[in-house]
Amino acid sequence: MIYSLLVLSSPFSGHSSRRAAQFAHCVTARGHTIHRVFFLDAGTLASAANSVSAQDEESPVTGWAELADQHGIELAICITSALKHGMLDQVEADRHERASPTIDAAFTVSGLGQLVDAYASSDRLITFGG
Repeated sequence: MIYSLLVLSSPFSGHSSRRAAQFAHCVTARGHTIHRVFFLDAGTLASAANSVSAQDEESPVTGWAELADQHGIELAICITSALKHGMLDQVEADRHERASPTIDAAFTVSGLGQLVDAYASSDRLITFGG
């Protein structure tokens, strides 16, 4: 089965983002495929390269980056939501005259068309947060 995930919640409030990552790890461990993980609204904060977690917590960025690296899963963040939350890749940092990008290299900035494609290319689109 092919899944895509939509993450709407910040990894710093509630457990939805963490549950999405756990779900993704479980799905891939069972031999299923994840086409894409799309981060929208506060979910884009999962891409924050400079976030620091408490010592007893795993960094949300690390969990997603490992998933992408191990399984070749695209981690896409909505450009509009990203800008509203200060999440910039190198292109957007240059365009807005900022010193450096603020998203981890495992994530890509994209438009809502990628969410539509994820829906069309998957058997299931699972939403986390709200």
